[in-house]
Amino acid sequence: MIIGVPKEIKIQEFRVGLTPAGVQGLTANGHQVYVQASAGEGSGLSDAQYIEAGAHILATAVEVYATADMIVKVKEPLAVEFPLIKKNQILFTYFHFAASRELTSAMLSSDAVCIAYETVELADRSLPLLTPMSEVAGRMAIQVGAFYLGKPQGGKGKLLGGVPGVKPANVLVLGGGVVGTQAAKMAAGLGANVIIMDTNLARLRYLDEVMPANVSTQFSTSYAIQEALPSVDLVVGAVLLHGAKAPHLIKRDDLKKMAPGTVLVDVAVDQGGCIETCKPTTHENPIYEIDGIVHYCVANMPGAVPQTSTMALTQATLPYVHLLANLGWTEACIQNEALNKGLTIYDGKLFHPGVAATFNL
Repeated sequence: MIIGVPKEIKIQEFRVGLTPAGVQGLTANGHQVYVQASAGEGSGLSDAQYIEAGAHILATAVEVYATADMIVKVKEPLAVEFPLIKKNQILFTYFHFAASRELTSAMLSSDAVCIAYETVELADRSLPLLTPMSEVAGRMAIQVGAFYLGKPQGGKGKLLGGVPGVKPANVLVLGGGVVGTQAAKMAAGLGANVIIMDTNLARLRYLDEVMPANVSTQFSTSYAIQEALPSVDLVVGAVLLHGAKAPHLIKRDDLKKMAPGTVLVDVAVDQGGCIETCKPTTHENPIYEIDGIVHYCVANMPGAVPQTSTMALTQATLPYVHLLANLGWTEACIQNEALNKGLTIYDGKLFHPGVAATFNL
C-alpha cells in the first residue's frame, strides 16, 4: 500500500502522523511511505531521518494526497484539503465529526473511507487511540489552568497549591474518565483541593480508592455542580460521550455564580464542549473572557507538546496502520472489531449513530 503523511496545517499544530520508526516498520513490510517535506519538524523529526527510514519526501500536500492510497495524519482535514481527497482513499486520523457539520458533509461527498481515531473502541469500551492524547490533555489542563489563574493573565491571582498558612485553590473536574483522572492527579500533585464528578458510581468508587486524600469524589448532578461553582477556582471540562456531542453541564447563566477570575478549561471542546460558553480557540489566541470568567478552549491542546504527543499517539496508532496497510480497510475492519468501530464514513454514507443523531442524518 502507498501511505501518505501530509504536514498538519491546523494553527499551531506540530504533531505528525507517523515517526521514522513507523516508516521503517511499514517499508520493511513492503509498503511505500510518502511524507510531506518538513512534516515532522515540529516534533523534532527531520526529513533526513524519514529518508533514512525509507520514506520518500514530497514537496506539497497536493502530491501526497494524489499519490497515497491511505492518508495517516493527526487532525481532521481542513477546508483547503477537502478537494485533495480522492474517492476510496483511506483517511486515518482524528475527525471529531460531531463538532463540525461542514467536515461531515465534505467527507460524505468525498466518497473517502474515514476511520476516526477517537471512535476505535476495544471490547471493554476503552478508546485506545484517544487515550494517549486524553492523558496529555488532562495533564496539560492543570498546567494551563494554573498559569491562567495568575492575575496578569486575567485569573484570580491564586497559586494552585497555596503555601503553608494559605489555603490551596479549589479545582472541579467534570468527568472521571482518562482526561479527568489525569487532571485530578496533576492538580492533587500540586496541592490543590480537588472534586471529581461523574455519573458512573463504579468509576467513582475506583477513583476514591486510588486518588490521594486531597481528591474527593461526588456523583454529578446539576445541583451538585451549581453548589460547587461559587467556591471553585479552576474547572476542567472532561466529559466524553463516545463519538457524540458533549452535553452542556455549565450554562451561560452559571457564570454569574462564579467569582471573577475563575478559569474554565474545556477539554471537551473538540466534541462541542461541555460548557455552553465554550468556543474553539487556538494556541495563538487560547483564551477569552465572558462575565469575568477566563475560558481556555484550545481544540488541539496536545499539539503544544508535540515531542511528547507524537510519540504517545503513534505508538498507539501504528499497529492499526499496519493492519490497514497489510489487509486493506475492508478485511482489516472485518478482522478487528475495534478498528471497525472507528469506520465512520464510506461509500458516501455515515455509519456512526452518535454523529448521525447530532446532525439528524
